[in-house]
Amino acid sequence: MKYAEALKAAMHFLAEDPRVLFLGQSVGVPGTAMFGSLKDIDPGRRLELPVEEEMQMGMCNGLGLAGMVPVCVFPRWNFLLLAVNQLVNHLDKMRDMSHGGYQPKVIIRTSIGSERPLHPQQQHVGDFTEAFRLMCHNVEVIRLEEAAEIMPAYQKALQRTDGKSTLLVEYGDYHHEK
Repeated sequence: MKYAEALKAAMHFLAEDPRVLFLGQSVGVPGTAMFGSLKDIDPGRRLELPVEEEMQMGMCNGLGLAGMVPVCVFPRWNFLLLAVNQLVNHLDKMRDMSHGGYQPKVIIRTSIGSERPLHPQQQHVGDFTEAFRLMCHNVEVIRLEEAAEIMPAYQKALQRTDGKSTLLVEYGDYHHEK
């Protein structure tokens, strides 16, 4: 199975769970390669949001606290940087601050920006995987390098019972190359 096909299959797997909602940029309308993996999901389960990353992550934190499993979509790492406060200071620390009382499950989906066929310049191709692994203790960061890793990683993210959220990192170029 190719990389893009594996992502589409994983999104359909997630959509089978009634608790799952997809929120973010390019989830309701085309604009990035990520839309291709979501376009066949029921539009009622996808909420297109404006480019307001901290608000988006905060909404997903709240949905997670309410028992939903939001899939928070940031098409590129560089966009996710604008939601660091909600991710690192809130979602990642909630379990510890509440002594295990609050353990929202949020699935965060991002990508190392595509460089081919057109390089969008440095503000769109960052890879901050290692930095976030150092900053987060209750959010597991998983880089998806091969198509075969995609479904198991998303299954783990949805089915985990350890009280952690999951940040999955895709490669934008692989949507068309692998």
